[in-house]
Amino acid sequence: MAAHTTPTQFPRRFIKLPAVKDHTSLSTSEIYRRIAAGTFPAQVNLGPKSVAWIEAEVLAWCDSLAAQRKVA
Repeated sequence: MAAHTTPTQFPRRFIKLPAVKDHTSLSTSEIYRRIAAGTFPAQVNLGPKSVAWIEAEVLAWCDSLAAQRKVA
């Protein structure tokens, strides 16, 4: 039996820092500053010298900022 994916169930995808920067237009230091402040999704440790972010969390963060803007 094949697995069925509904629209709300997306496969988890890890993305590296350059992709996070592309999605957010933030600098590396600003990303880490916001992680420290608890206002940006934290990275996931993939190994001793490798981290990544969960793409859905980064996109949700972007969506939340877009939702906060005031429409004139």
